[in-house]
Amino acid sequence: MTISGRVCAVLVAALVLGGATAEARQIDGTAYVRDADTIVVAGTPVRLNGIDAPETSTRYGRAAKAFMARLLRGEQVVCDLNGERTYDRWVGTCYISVDGQWTDVGAIVVANGHALDCRRYSGGRYRSLEPAGARSRLPQAGYC
Repeated sequence: MTISGRVCAVLVAALVLGGATAEARQIDGTAYVRDADTIVVAGTPVRLNGIDAPETSTRYGRAAKAFMARLLRGEQVVCDLNGERTYDRWVGTCYISVDGQWTDVGAIVVANGHALDCRRYSGGRYRSLEPAGARSRLPQAGYC
């Protein structure tokens, strides 16, 4: 490999490796709700990792969005972004303070029957929180 080839390989590796870790970060602020699995915090769209919520074109999706809007209204939201992106959104896990404890927003929305665990991305973290009958009632995304 020539010197210019080695330099190019080092630069590419630095960009790939540096870019992956550079984007894993934490953000906080109040949230705007797009739908039950996407919120905007501090101007950053965040896709809740491992959550499968119905689309807002369905009645279940509209109910889920309304639930999320009530849940997050006026709350300080902290999100741990993992560095991945999907469409225009960063992927992460977000938290709000509930009774003085930081609580996973995804866990809350699943436990309240407005979304399902997406095992492919969550590793099954939320499955035990799903209420009985939620899987038969809520439409599921094909990618989960």
